[in-house]
Amino acid sequence: MTADWIAPEGLFDGQRLHTGLALRLEDGRVAEVAPAPEGARPLAGLVTPGYVDLQVNGGGGVLLNRDPSAEGMEAIAAAHRRFGTVAILPTVITDAPEVMEAAAEAAIAAKGREGLIGLHIEGPHIALARKGTHAPQHIRPLDEATLAVVEKTRAAGVPVLITLAPEAVREGQIARLAATGAKVFIGHSDATAEEARAALAEGAVGFTHLFNAMSQMTHRAPGVVGAAITSKAYAGIIADGHHVLDEMVALAIRARPLPDRMFLVSDAMPTVGGPDHFTLYGQELHLSEGRLVNAEGSLAGAHVTMADSVARLVRVLGLSPEEALRMAVTVPAEAMGLPDLARIEGRAARDVLVLDGDMQVTATLDGPL
Repeated sequence: MTADWIAPEGLFDGQRLHTGLALRLEDGRVAEVAPAPEGARPLAGLVTPGYVDLQVNGGGGVLLNRDPSAEGMEAIAAAHRRFGTVAILPTVITDAPEVMEAAAEAAIAAKGREGLIGLHIEGPHIALARKGTHAPQHIRPLDEATLAVVEKTRAAGVPVLITLAPEAVREGQIARLAATGAKVFIGHSDATAEEARAALAEGAVGFTHLFNAMSQMTHRAPGVVGAAITSKAYAGIIADGHHVLDEMVALAIRARPLPDRMFLVSDAMPTVGGPDHFTLYGQELHLSEGRLVNAEGSLAGAHVTMADSVARLVRVLGLSPEEALRMAVTVPAEAMGLPDLARIEGRAARDVLVLDGDMQVTATLDGPL
């Protein structure tokens, strides 16, 4: 009677890491989690809900800006699923208005498809001084066209995260975005700490890739970095050892006034699960010693998976497996108001990962990745 019970060495249920529990699989889903019954089949390693990534520019050779279609989104999601990420926000970055509009239409068309949980609009309403790899010719203040895109996408029931700079919006526009249910994040900004805090007061709820492409923290000018770290808002961070040094990632996690406000993002480009080069804005970017760089050798995007980042948090930064898993599953799910993504009971077996002692993804409960 217990042949369908599996007893892993550890079980992360989306909140805590447990021992002594087992899962009962039925019709390809986790039907029950309970204390391990006698005769349950042992499983080496720990199990966890699959990773949730709120910033994915591309994967499998596909860049959303170049293929803003439902099929492009599906290809990106499939590429990241091979590495344990089961839910993504496809991310369209600064571009011509028609590219953003096409991406929004694609997100509406793809609603409910496996692994796709909405749309992240990163730019074009950002600061020129903090543009990063974003094309300067497309940077512009927040306008009615983008507000209409967000309102239409939200009206279709599609979750939206929009990254913008406080200095690129007028008073009341953040509140208007927030009223749709969109999650407004601050990023690519040269704002002062006071300007960032005003944006939070108006309805912004988070910060995009902390430390990168934002005004830095000094002893008399906290900047966006200081405003983010000392706030109670969410903050995504890239933990690849290149975008942010490991000790700064650890410092930011320790310095936050509330727990569960930091989460991992990959900010991944098409090289994840794809070729070692691609074209962005007509310029070829390529992998060099694990870094994505442009022709001048400057950092130009991320080549990392959520699985790599989780393992790095544990093995290099010294976080506990539970803390790392919360940053890859629980917190991003909560940040988007999608708590079911952090639950294990009721999930499809293929959405539940098996990790080994090094925090590497080895399989799903349904079999190989």
